[in-house]
Amino acid sequence: MIFLDFEKPLEKYYDQLEKLQQVDEEGIMDMSAAIKELEKKIKAERKSIYDNLTGWQRVQLSRHPERPYTLYYIENICKKFVELHGDRYFKDDKAIIGGIGQIDSHSVVIIGHHRRFP
Repeated sequence: MIFLDFEKPLEKYYDQLEKLQQVDEEGIMDMSAAIKELEKKIKAERKSIYDNLTGWQRVQLSRHPERPYTLYYIENICKKFVELHGDRYFKDDKAIIGGIGQIDSHSVVIIGHHRRFP
């Protein structure tokens, strides 16, 4: 898991949670109560952090390296998807995904942004 600078307080909680889950899975000791308590702390800390973001922190979140991209959603929502390319005048824009797909019994046109930031 990648943590941004302002998310660093969460990192220690997630490390602790991972250790507790390992102990619980190994069957050495029942850690379910401690895991639930830590999950509550994580939820409260996340709320505290995300309720008070600056404009730049919001931009950083929108560019988070682990944030799902358009193709992720398309692959998980559409039964069928045919991606369309090019604009007849210049060339294909790698940052825009567009095509025709099927969600349940509905045919849809999907256009999404797929730009990766450094």
